[in-house]
Amino acid sequence: MTLHYRLTDVSPYINWLYFDHAWGMSGKPENERLSLRREADERLSRYAGSYSTHAVFQLFNAYSDGDDIVLSHRDVLPVANVSASSRIPCLRQQQTGSEYLCLADFVAPAKGEGETTVVGVFATTVDAGMETDFDADPYEKMMMQLLADRLAEATAERMHEEVRKHYWGYAADERLTMADMLCERWQGIRPAVGYPSLPDTSLNFLLDQLIDMRQIGIGLTESGAMRPHASVSGLMFSHPQAHYFAVGKIGYDQLTDYARRRGMDVEVMRKFLSANL
Repeated sequence: MTLHYRLTDVSPYINWLYFDHAWGMSGKPENERLSLRREADERLSRYAGSYSTHAVFQLFNAYSDGDDIVLSHRDVLPVANVSASSRIPCLRQQQTGSEYLCLADFVAPAKGEGETTVVGVFATTVDAGMETDFDADPYEKMMMQLLADRLAEATAERMHEEVRKHYWGYAADERLTMADMLCERWQGIRPAVGYPSLPDTSLNFLLDQLIDMRQIGIGLTESGAMRPHASVSGLMFSHPQAHYFAVGKIGYDQLTDYARRRGMDVEVMRKFLSANL
């Protein structure tokens, strides 16, 4: 399922705290922050008819198998060219004092041991021109790049709201204010690839096979990074007790096990998980 938005559709979902932080405005006088915000609002108005943002997502029946999430071919919204089942290996916290969590914990176990649940896969992005059309002006390029980053995240927020309330429908009666949403008070979680609970960017290759990110203009580098840079990908979980966590440091034993489950050489996998070793 692909969704396309005007800038005016998603700009109300922007979390401006991260925009201020990217500019180094945290702790600055309010008048400076308001001046920067006015500049950003002016760009959003000026380019409202010139650029769009985009989302692609798919909902799959799923079950957990150890620390893997298995997405069944009996997906909730039909998708072509998906094998009978696709595995998404996850990492488990190993550090003493942690909850020893894994994202697979928020999915029902294998058939015969519990109910099959649903997991969502998604990606969002902006028109590539937001990153390439302002090369001649360093300040304008920085302004538009940081706005593009925020708009890609805002698109994920808007898309996720629609998924929860309509396409998946597990929170059809949800009534949250924008402040509630930006504080992530909705049911479930939306962990993004490259973030603390899903740190392996090579997972983008698996997600791309499931949702075909090219539909919305996303390409992948050899390291699994997305282009445009202002793009977000990840998973969606509905479990009422699901919450965000950081995998943190892992040992060589988990590295080798994870490499085996990813079907990749340990030394290659080490490069993707260097920050967690």
